[in-house]
Amino acid sequence: MEKTIHSRAYHCLLEWLKAERTRQRLTTRAMTARIDVAYTWVTKVENHERRLDVAEYVRYCRALKINPGKGIAILERELRLEEQAGVRR
Repeated sequence: MEKTIHSRAYHCLLEWLKAERTRQRLTTRAMTARIDVAYTWVTKVENHERRLDVAEYVRYCRALKINPGKGIAILERELRLEEQAGVRR
């Protein structure tokens, strides 16, 4: 099984989160202040160096005022595409 941090589905989720942050014109520093984490935390998440757990993901979404369900839908769509293409995990 592939580690989820390296999966295409997880990559798409992180790209969505980063796009939402940049759409709101938030710097990584501003984002870290919103979720009260170390400065490097957001950068590591966005660079796929650190995996988000479920609670962190929800906090991240709340900080951006976005619906966590939309990200879950992105994951589901990508996983379905991987399954259809026969990608092994």
